Parts: sequence; C-alpha cells; structure tokens
Amino acid sequence: MLDKIDALAAPHGLMAMGGAHSDPDQPKQTIVLIGTAPHFWSHFTQSPEYSDGAPDAIDRWSQRILPPIMEAAGGAAVVYPFGGPPFAPFIAWAKKTGEAFDSPVGMLVHARAGLLISYRGGIVFRGHLNLPAQQPTNPCDTCMDRPCVAACPVGALSDTHFYDVPKCKSHIASSEGQDCMTQGCATRLACPVSQLFNRPMAQNAYHMKAFRGS
Repeated sequence: MLDKIDALAAPHGLMAMGGAHSDPDQPKQTIVLIGTAPHFWSHFTQSPEYSDGAPDAIDRWSQRILPPIMEAAGGAAVVYPFGGPPFAPFIAWAKKTGEAFDSPVGMLVHARAGLLISYRGGIVFRGHLNLPAQQPTNPCDTCMDRPCVAACPVGALSDTHFYDVPKCKSHIASSEGQDCMTQGCATRLACPVSQLFNRPMAQNAYHMKAFRGS
C-alpha cells in the first residue's frame, strides 16, 4: 500500500512517510502519512495556490491535491495537520509509523527527511492494511556528532528539548538572523539526514517567512 501511495503522490512532489494501525480499542483503521518529497517545490510553485496571493497557500494546495490521491488509493478520508483546534494527533501518528523519532533537540526526525519533515496530511483506510514488517532505525542513534544540538546561533533549540520560540523569532527578524531566514533553520539543516534530503533553499525560506508571520 505504501508503494501504491508513493506512486500516486510522486507526480505532485509528495511521498508516503509511513503508516500506522489504530489502537486495539478503536475501529480498525490504517493511516498513511503523506509529506513533501525533495521535488515538491518545483510542483507547488507551478500551482495556482502559490501565485494567487491568498493566505495558507500550501494548506489550500494540500486540500486540493490529497483527496484525489485518497480516492485513487481506495481510502476512506483525508485528515490534515492544520485547521484546528482541535488538531489531529500527527506527532503521535508519526512516531507510531516507526519512521519518525524524537531527535536530540526535541523535534521529530524522519528516517528519510531528517529534521525537514513536512506532513501535508494523512489518508485513512478502513481495516488494518499490511504495512512493512521491517522498520527503519532512528538515525540519531548512529549520529555520533549530533550537530543539531549546537547549531542554533542563539540557543533557541538545544538538548534541553525546550524550544524558545520568542528568541528564535526575534533572531530571524534581525539582521543577524538573515542566514536562517534565507537558507532555513540552522538546526534543521545541520542534521546529516536533512542534508541528504536536499530540499531547495527557496522552500526553506518560504517556510521561515511563514513561521515569522510576515
């Protein structure tokens, strides 16, 4: 099923980022999480949502793109990590897939995307579908240097697992923080797996601008 969804998602710059079964005390369901692939940006920037100037462009794009993928895959519904409160428990689902883990700085790290995770939604299927028996391992377990811990230039992210959001936003709004604004979060980019994921710098800058709120 993950291979099928990957094939359906790839033409849109998306990929399957793991699946998880519902808990035993809940109706039998399987959710497959969908996120951005390294080639996402070239697809998104050709979309009407990117150029129409309206807010929440990526969210609106996701709401247009994911339902047809769900229907082609035989899913029952699409859920999104935005639009709340209440918000769907994407962090819990991500950990349950066995492909995402807690990193030394507290953010989720994905086995393939590193710290550059961007979940766009999840496809819900009725029943417990077959999922890969062999799961990836936490890449942080074999990362001896852990460059993410010391990467933030103002210490907003560290191995204390406390994220000082005001300090981060103050930094990226200053002249000293323009590297983070134009290239992306230094902590996320320091991850060796993130570097292999090869996400375009323009996409990093877009997300940083949205995070700053301007």
